[in-house]
Amino acid sequence: MLGKLKESFWVEAEKEYLKRLSAFSKIEIVELREEAFSEKDSAENVKKKESEKILKLISSDDFVVALDEHGKQYSSVGFSSELMKWLEQGASRGTLTFAIGGPLGLDESVLRRANAKLSFSQMTFTHQMVRIFLLEQIYRGYMISAGRKYHY
Repeated sequence: MLGKLKESFWVEAEKEYLKRLSAFSKIEIVELREEAFSEKDSAENVKKKESEKILKLISSDDFVVALDEHGKQYSSVGFSSELMKWLEQGASRGTLTFAIGGPLGLDESVLRRANAKLSFSQMTFTHQMVRIFLLEQIYRGYMISAGRKYHY
């Protein structure tokens, strides 16, 4: 993930979902520093620099899901099913890795490396929000898969 959670409410939400998820899985969040940029800078160059940082952390065995506005959208039940498939494929290969870009999104090099692409909406959200949405949906996915009450 590019960038840190800045607002305390996002930090608290992350802590809560990581606590809940600890019953199901070991989750490691790796924060990378975003590239500083202005309107004068090339968005493609900024994304390329950020993607180089991301790709250095991904092993050839990792199953990578890139969060991208053009990715596939799922219902929560559909995401749960897909998540379980991704976890199975990730476990047999290495690690299941979710890649979240910075404000400009992910570079094509990360999107090409991805085994799957996920979109939460056609709307645009901050990458901090998406991080919490992803954690919540992963938790919801585990709960749905386990047949436990959380999703109605």
